[in-house]
Amino acid sequence: MRWLRDPLLVVEGLTMRFGGLVAIRDLSFSVGRGDITALIGPNGAGKTTVFNCITGFYKPTSGLMALSTGHPIDTEAVAALVASDRRYVCSDDRMGSDGLFLLERMPDFEIARRARVARTFQNIRLFPGMTVLENLVVAQHNTLMRASGWSLLGLIGAPQYVEAEKSAVDVARYWLDRIELLHRADDAAGALPYGDQRRLEIARAMCTDPVLLCLDEPAAGLNPRESLLLNTLLRTIRDEHGTSILLIEHDMSVVMEISDHVVVLEYGLRISDGTPESVRNDPRVIAAYLGVEDDEVACAEAEAGL
Repeated sequence: MRWLRDPLLVVEGLTMRFGGLVAIRDLSFSVGRGDITALIGPNGAGKTTVFNCITGFYKPTSGLMALSTGHPIDTEAVAALVASDRRYVCSDDRMGSDGLFLLERMPDFEIARRARVARTFQNIRLFPGMTVLENLVVAQHNTLMRASGWSLLGLIGAPQYVEAEKSAVDVARYWLDRIELLHRADDAAGALPYGDQRRLEIARAMCTDPVLLCLDEPAAGLNPRESLLLNTLLRTIRDEHGTSILLIEHDMSVVMEISDHVVVLEYGLRISDGTPESVRNDPRVIAAYLGVEDDEVACAEAEAGL
């Protein structure tokens, strides 16, 4: 259970209020380094709100979200960082360097660039008029802009920019090969079938070299063949690149097949947390999805010895 032994991300006491509405209430869970963690629950459970907090789109009302890109999370180091007014501590000032980050204190662009957290959305957000290859190259704009000296070196074709541009194309072609779309590199992204666009969006996120990849319903609208290709891609990202994945998903066949760890929400509260098998058999999870009454939940828990 890597989420207990070696967490990449620790969320503690996360609460998100919108006026009088409490969308997330005192939520705590961990994402294991190198794990695929699924965040599931009925519609309206608060899953996307959690994503928006982790990626900086929302600033949580309260709570801690600590992410370590290098060494295991040290509770004393986290406490010292919380007590300071700093957002992170890095081994040096370079982007992508190892460090400890408090995501709740960071703006969204810093979470993506410095803490190396990438995400996709429920609705596909490719650049449909750009080619498939260009969609993956543009994801590497931070590296390319630094190599261009913020434009001047790129305009004159300086060797360091030419080399960085070649490297960006190589990375893009690598990911196109992994998602079996290299033959369509010069086609418009908007012309791809829906399932291919889904995988392209994930490949674009991977071009940013994230340590944590957040996927919001990646299997939504996919047919069985496309779901199988997605499962293969996510396992490749975990096993060959060591990238931790946090996904929201309603397709339980996908969740149970590829997840190492499952966290279940209902009305902003965590009701179950464990392996796919333990969560599948949890009467509270069954009750949440079937919509049974509270007294039936109590009966089911009694029968299960909970």
